[in-house]
Amino acid sequence: MRRILLYIGAASLATLVGMAACVPAHAEIPVQAERYRRDLTRIAQAEWGLDAPVATFAAQIHQESRWRFDAKSPVGAQGLGQVMPTTATWLAELFPKALGKVEPYNPVWSMQALVSYDRWLATRIQARSPCEQGALILSAYNGGLGWVIRDRKLASAKGADPLTWFNSVERHNAGRSASNFKENRQYPQLILRRWEPLYIAADWGQGVCQ
Repeated sequence: MRRILLYIGAASLATLVGMAACVPAHAEIPVQAERYRRDLTRIAQAEWGLDAPVATFAAQIHQESRWRFDAKSPVGAQGLGQVMPTTATWLAELFPKALGKVEPYNPVWSMQALVSYDRWLATRIQARSPCEQGALILSAYNGGLGWVIRDRKLASAKGADPLTWFNSVERHNAGRSASNFKENRQYPQLILRRWEPLYIAADWGQGVCQ
């Protein structure tokens, strides 16, 4: 009898392990993300065209706030896109028709701000490929365009390709603190290597590194 019970226990454990292995990767996507999918797709396509990388924007929001519309960071970043108050005011002035009044805790406003800011950065950042450009844009979103410009100049001076992020610009620090440098380098990696594939698999559309 004890042998039978042990066998059943082992079989049950194997079944549970098998079931866990079969859990879809996009199970990591928060349930509340689905309520914003349609608006994000509409906003992204209005800014970037029908081939907009919606999965990339979804991955970015995932990294920023885990889709919590009322998220607020210790340093004051707000909403789904974790936009700082000064940046929110600047974006509203830059895109008055799309953003108008500053409303960081309005999910639609926050998604519009994130997508519009990424688009603004894209017009100022050239790269070897959409994936490399996406990484540079994300670095700028996280730490500022000025730092990306300085990092690229340093990379070029050191003989690295300033138009390539991965294993090139990302290796060079033009003066950030160690903690800020680490956070900034992890930001594109997490979004493009970890989260973007999940949203692509969940049929959110294409991504820049697809």
